[in-house]
Amino acid sequence: MIFAGLMLCTLTGWAQSAQQHALLKDQMDSMNWGIIGSVKFRSPKADEYYAVYNEMISRFAGRQFELQGYIVPIKNGMKQSKFMLSTLPINQCFYCGKNGIPTMIMVEMAEPVKFTFKPVTIKGTLKLDDRNAAVYPPISLLGAVQSP
Repeated sequence: MIFAGLMLCTLTGWAQSAQQHALLKDQMDSMNWGIIGSVKFRSPKADEYYAVYNEMISRFAGRQFELQGYIVPIKNGMKQSKFMLSTLPINQCFYCGKNGIPTMIMVEMAEPVKFTFKPVTIKGTLKLDDRNAAVYPPISLLGAVQSP
């Protein structure tokens, strides 16, 4: 249930997040986050959102992809194996603090990592999902590892 709420918040503010966060010093900004942010969404019904992947991101599907960002836990605990990776720290995101909704993706680690408020670099296989993004994460990094 928490995941569905996170995804819904993420999807509804995805397009506007870059404008709202442009001046924040903690905002992660890289070519790879730009690729993630290029995804658009269509909503045929009020509770349905489907990702529309362009060629820029589609060419990375099934390949290794690296992002630096902030861990946003979806379960309690100091060790995290499945979490959202965000362009903003948890204290600056819409549902946790202030400043609108940041761009986020789901991460499934090969081995759990310790939660931190500092940025982490994660590398894994990029998965694009065509199912309803209000229920399933549209973009994930699977089998991910933390880079030093």
